[in-house]
Amino acid sequence: MTSPGADVAIPLADGGWEEVALTEPRDWPEHPEPFSSRVAFAAAHVVADPRGENVPGSPATIDWESTLAFRRHLFRHGFGVAEAMDTAQRNMGLDWPAVQELVRRSAAQAAEVGARIASGAGTDHRAELRTPADVREAYREQVGFVESTGSQVIVMASRQLAAVAAGADDYLAVYDAVLDEVDRPVILHWLGEAFDPHLRGYWGSTDVDIATDTFLDLIKAHADHVDGVKVSLLSADHETELRARLPADVRLYTGDDFNYPGLIRGDGVRYSDALLGAFAAIAPAASAALAALDRDDLATYDAEMAPTLPLARHVFEAPTWHYKAGIAFLSWLCGHQPGFAMVGGLQSSRSVVHLGRLFALANDARLLPDPDLAAHRMRTWLAGAGVVR
Repeated sequence: MTSPGADVAIPLADGGWEEVALTEPRDWPEHPEPFSSRVAFAAAHVVADPRGENVPGSPATIDWESTLAFRRHLFRHGFGVAEAMDTAQRNMGLDWPAVQELVRRSAAQAAEVGARIASGAGTDHRAELRTPADVREAYREQVGFVESTGSQVIVMASRQLAAVAAGADDYLAVYDAVLDEVDRPVILHWLGEAFDPHLRGYWGSTDVDIATDTFLDLIKAHADHVDGVKVSLLSADHETELRARLPADVRLYTGDDFNYPGLIRGDGVRYSDALLGAFAAIAPAASAALAALDRDDLATYDAEMAPTLPLARHVFEAPTWHYKAGIAFLSWLCGHQPGFAMVGGLQSSRSVVHLGRLFALANDARLLPDPDLAAHRMRTWLAGAGVVR
C-alpha cells in the first residue's frame, strides 16, 4: 500500500513542478513459460557495480548478481533474453571481455531454467579493421564465441563495416561468408541511425528502399540460415512492407519501440514477433498483454499495452541512443539494482527533467512494484542533483 500524502514533486523544464500522486501497485502475474502466439525477446541492460571505476573509457565493472537477477525477472515473465545488444551498452561502454563474461553467464542461466537466449555477435572487439575482409574475420570470431556458449546468434550491425564498405557488394560478401558458416539459424539485426549515427547508410545506401532490397537479397539467399530479422528503423510502414516481403519461414522481430503494440498485434494476416529494449522496462505489462494475445483476447491485449506506450516513447525519445539511461533508472526505481550507475558513466546522458517524467509515466502505468521505495529514491536522487523545491 502507498503511504498517505505520498505525492512526489517532479521538476518541469519551465522551472515549475508537477505533483505526482502515487498509484497503488498492481499484482502482475508471472508467466514462466514462453508465449504461444508470439516469440518475444527482451533486450536486457547491464547493472554497473556502483563501486567500480565505471567512468568513460574504463573497462566495464559489472554487478553480476543484479545483472543476472534482472534476467531471471524477465524469464519469469515469459521473455527470452536478447543478450549483449545495444541495450547492454555495446559500443557505449561494454567492452569485449565483459561481453564474453555476460554471454557465458546469461546463457548458462537460461539453460538452467529452459529459457530462450540470443546474443549479439559483432566486430567491436578489434581495434582496427581496414577492409571488409578484416570485418568478416572479426564477425567469425564473435559468432564462434556466441555459438560456443549455446546461445543463438544475433548478427549485429557493424560500425566498422559501415566505415569501410564501398557499397552493397561489400556488405553482401561479408554477410554471405558469415551466414554460410553458422551452426544454427541466426537473427539479423538492422539497427537504424536513430539508435547509432555510425550506422548511417547501412547495406550500402542512405535510400531505405535500396538498402531494403539489398537486405532482402541477402535473406533470400540464406533463408535456411536466418531465423528472423530484427529491424530498428522506427517506421511502422517500412516494417509492415518488409514483413510482407520476407520468405515464409523468416520471422520479423520488431525493434520499433515507438509502434510495437500494433506491429505485434498484426493486421489479421501478418504480425511481428518482438525483440525490444522497451520490454526490459515494461516486462510485467507486456507479459500480461502477450498472455491475453495467446488467449485471442485482443481487447485485453490492447488495454494492457496502451499505458506502456507513452512510457516507451519517452524512454526512446531523441537522442534515441541514450535510451539506456532510462532503462537503468527505471530498474533502480523498481528495486532491481542497488544504485543508478552505468558503465561508461552514461547515467549522466539524460536530464533531471527527462528522468522525472519517466518516474511519472511508470507510475501511471502501475509499473512501480513498490511505489514508496520508488518515491524515496526519486526524492533522494532529485536532492542529490540539486533540484529541491
